[in-house]
Amino acid sequence: MILNDVLGTRVVDSNGELLGQISDARFALDATPTQPLSRARLVGIIVSPRTATSFLGFERQGMTQPWPVAQFMRWWHRGSFLVLWEDIAMMGSQEVVLRPDFVAYESGLPR
Repeated sequence: MILNDVLGTRVVDSNGELLGQISDARFALDATPTQPLSRARLVGIIVSPRTATSFLGFERQGMTQPWPVAQFMRWWHRGSFLVLWEDIAMMGSQEVVLRPDFVAYESGLPR
C-alpha cells in the first residue's frame, strides 16, 4: 500500500457515519538516539472532518510562524484526530471503517 493512495479516503465509523477523510499518517521510529537508522512503524491515521490536505507541519504544538498560515491551518484542521492502526476494522480503496469502540486521540504533536 502506498500512502499517497489512501490520502483523501473516506473514514466512517462502524455504523457507516462519515467522520472525515485521511489527511496524514503517523509513524514512530523505534530507535535510540544513538542509532543512525531505524525502521518506521505505522501508528495510525489522521482523520480530518473538513479536508484531506496536509497539515504542512503545523500539527506541531507551538508552531506559530508565519502567523496567518499557522492560524489558518489550525482553523482548517480543527476537529482532526488520530486513530490507531489497531482501531481500523477495514481499509478499502474507497473507504476506511473503524471499529465500534475506536478512540479518537489528539492529532497534534508535542514540540
